[in-house]
Amino acid sequence: MTDRLHITTAIFYCNAPPHVGSAYEALAADAYARSQRRRLGRARVSFLTGTDEHGDKIRRAAEAEGMPPKEFTDRTSAVFRRAWDGLHVSYDYFVRTTDPQHEQFVQQMLARSHSRGDIYFKDYEGLYCVGCERFYTEKELLPANVCPTHNQPVERISEGNYFLRIDKYRAQVVEHIQRHPDFIRPDRYRNEALNMLAEPLADLCISRPKARLEWGIELPFDSNYVTYVWYDAFWAYVSAPASRDPGFITEVFPSADHFIGKDILKTHAVYWPPMLLSAGLPLFRHLDVHGWVNFGGQRMSKSSGNVADPVSYEAAFGPDVLRYFLLREVVYGLDGDFSEERLIERYNADLANDLGNFTSRVLSMAARYFGGQLTCAPAVEDDAPDAALAAALGQLVERVDAQVETLAFNRGLEAIWQALDVANKYIVQTAPFTLAKDQAKLPRVAQILANLTEALRVVGYALDPFMPVTSRRILDLLAVDQAAAAAPYGQGLKAGHQVNPASALFPRIEKKVR
Repeated sequence: MTDRLHITTAIFYCNAPPHVGSAYEALAADAYARSQRRRLGRARVSFLTGTDEHGDKIRRAAEAEGMPPKEFTDRTSAVFRRAWDGLHVSYDYFVRTTDPQHEQFVQQMLARSHSRGDIYFKDYEGLYCVGCERFYTEKELLPANVCPTHNQPVERISEGNYFLRIDKYRAQVVEHIQRHPDFIRPDRYRNEALNMLAEPLADLCISRPKARLEWGIELPFDSNYVTYVWYDAFWAYVSAPASRDPGFITEVFPSADHFIGKDILKTHAVYWPPMLLSAGLPLFRHLDVHGWVNFGGQRMSKSSGNVADPVSYEAAFGPDVLRYFLLREVVYGLDGDFSEERLIERYNADLANDLGNFTSRVLSMAARYFGGQLTCAPAVEDDAPDAALAAALGQLVERVDAQVETLAFNRGLEAIWQALDVANKYIVQTAPFTLAKDQAKLPRVAQILANLTEALRVVGYALDPFMPVTSRRILDLLAVDQAAAAAPYGQGLKAGHQVNPASALFPRIEKKVR
């Protein structure tokens, strides 16, 4: 395993604001980044997101609102950035494809491939979907030449354009996938990509004539053309960090993880690797492909109009609730379904009851019986309940991070909740509230509460990749610094440590709040 990682979301198309489906990708990538930073250290992990702002679809959306494309994308990109900030997405780079450094980098890559003879000009007639911003073959379309993604008829376009020789690199890409079984995760998408690469590929059209579309990055070798929006957007994964770190491309990018949706598997598995190889760059580490988030049984998307604003859920339910629901409910790689009713069920059962009540009970008992001070250190081994608690909390963070490494975010959260279940049962088994009535048994109560506060510390730290605000609140209530927060079970809290009074983390919702 490399000790440097670069993690990216797809570069989100800037024709409309984000929705819960796009937020899922950002939140999954963020959980992965936070887990890797915990394992490797903050400086060894970079995380990039951003907005894709060129192309015909953007131009048409801007025209519909009576705005120039740049003004339109300035506004929409800012909405994405505020949304990700509001959801506590911990990106290091927010790249806009209209950034000057990005445009210069794209032109450098075009010039590289052109100088190697991999870009050529020819007249072409094809079936073009504005929504997908790409040409289709008839066999890829639904009857009557309907786009399978947008369910709209494509347009027939005839014009001269520049093409990138991608079939030249097909065998090399196939060999790489076969030699690296985890290059595309989960396996179902690896197999799908190999099927796409099983037959010769048509070379990729990478330009649009300015006579039809001026909104794009000008080709460095022909000022009458701009580059294809997909060719432009891919380089956002590289342009900003490469401009800051001369060694990024050779030393860090080979350990990149791209988080993408299944609808853009072809562009990332079939187009992106040949683009890298043609420019003389290495391939990345993983392509991590997620399914769709459905709403009422239908795919949530801008084009369908059945979108849900992720920021509104943050405002209505509080921080981390949407994060928890999506990462717990949706199996990465499969489609999931979003509903407010199910979110409220999860909120009350898991967050208010399991986590919130446990936190409140532990801190309230500590305050009631000992003024909030631990009078002894946690005991790793004592009687059976103590040993069971230690077994459940010991190595919990390592077990969680191992699940996240394989994209099993739901299983990582399940592991935390299994430990919580043991801790809640420990309260019932040991009954400190009953023992405290007998003065002679207060030393045992002190030991129980030391064990419980230590369990709460480990749970709080384990939660960080998934629920960073809640994690910080728990650790603040326990008054622990980062070093103590990260300690193994039994080595974090010491005798004499003072915790803060209880505070409600997740007040129960008795009715819909929206």
